[in-house]
Amino acid sequence: MKNIHKIFTLLLVLTVSIPVTAQQTPAPAQSEAISITGVTAHIGNGSVIENTTIVFENGKITAMGANAPTKGRVINAQGKHVYPGFITVNNTLGLGEVDAVKASMDVNEIGTITPNVRSLIAYNAESKLVESMRPNGVLLGQIVPRGGRITGTSSVVQFDAWNWEDAAVKVDDAIHMNWPNSFSRGRWWLGESRAFQPNKDYSEDIQKARDFFNGAKAYNSGQTKEKNLAFESVKGLFDGSKKLYVNADSEKEIIDAVIFAKELGIQHTVLVGGYQAYKITEFLKQNNVAVIVGRTQSTPSFEDDDYDLPYKSPKLLHDAGLLVSIDPSGSMERMNTRNLPFYAGQVVGQGMNKEDALQLITSNASKILGIDADYGTLEVGKSATLFISEGDALDVRGNILTHAFIDGRELSLQSHHTNLYERYSNKLETDK
Repeated sequence: MKNIHKIFTLLLVLTVSIPVTAQQTPAPAQSEAISITGVTAHIGNGSVIENTTIVFENGKITAMGANAPTKGRVINAQGKHVYPGFITVNNTLGLGEVDAVKASMDVNEIGTITPNVRSLIAYNAESKLVESMRPNGVLLGQIVPRGGRITGTSSVVQFDAWNWEDAAVKVDDAIHMNWPNSFSRGRWWLGESRAFQPNKDYSEDIQKARDFFNGAKAYNSGQTKEKNLAFESVKGLFDGSKKLYVNADSEKEIIDAVIFAKELGIQHTVLVGGYQAYKITEFLKQNNVAVIVGRTQSTPSFEDDDYDLPYKSPKLLHDAGLLVSIDPSGSMERMNTRNLPFYAGQVVGQGMNKEDALQLITSNASKILGIDADYGTLEVGKSATLFISEGDALDVRGNILTHAFIDGRELSLQSHHTNLYERYSNKLETDK
């Protein structure tokens, strides 16, 4: 018994002596009015207001303008810039922490058709990766499950919360689908050719998805009483309360996917990826399809593509009159989401107006997600979800935040990265 007590005591000492590093405590509700003065306001709708004042109370912007009277606490931001909080779409933030540690990953579910899988209840609000978004101005995001043909149901969250319930901004906003590939490569490990070959199962894969959605329509019209959670989860696609996000890249796949959704009576379709969407912009406009393009800092998929196609793709689609945002998914997508403003800044280098590029990750993203009544632009009556930057927030040299707010709550801009920066900066000073 004495040995047991000794072991217990030793474990207790070890436990309390090990430093525990968790996410900062979420900010409390706004308790006093805050006025930001002398700032250049980038509204998020394409316009800029110089030397203005922004006042917000109880989480809402209450006044804006050069002559707006200050109230409460005053932040002098002369020479600085204020932006609406950046919004990331089609992301797995909070669903995975360390790729090599299986227990920390909750991105994929078993099964091919799993629309009733809800990303929100798996979202980890205390993720270190989520915390690292805020110092670059990324304050909201759409959290999406991956895997299978119909991957699940996404939700929109804000990035300063105790848990998923507190984080939720828009619950179960969309269903996500991976469209079948019309071409595939051979399996090199079996000696098959790596050249592109037509996918012989393409039509069959589409038919399986069509059968599911037709079954769901019948179920939700009351033709059967047997409970089916998968069918129930897609009901919103047919009454317009949910959108269908379809991942497709080639010209043929995009056209097939849009026609597929239209024939089924799905009211709102969003194209994700859309690598060749620039070839069929008129078709997409006619069908009112918004496009979430892949990250701009990437290389072309085919050797006969323009070398700068990924850089300029958002501009090509924007110039054609489409509603466009940027998708950070891909290699190390959760970590790389902090580069979202620089993906938008990349398009500026391709000739896109800077304020138009800003819309890709603010107002356009909010419109696609259906949260534009509260987020995405700096306007009286909207949420005070914004940040102050020393310079141009789309440029890595100017994206230096001094203050950030979500619904008027002032955030900590500390993270594991900033702690390491301060630690080793101090070391360098000491070593001189």
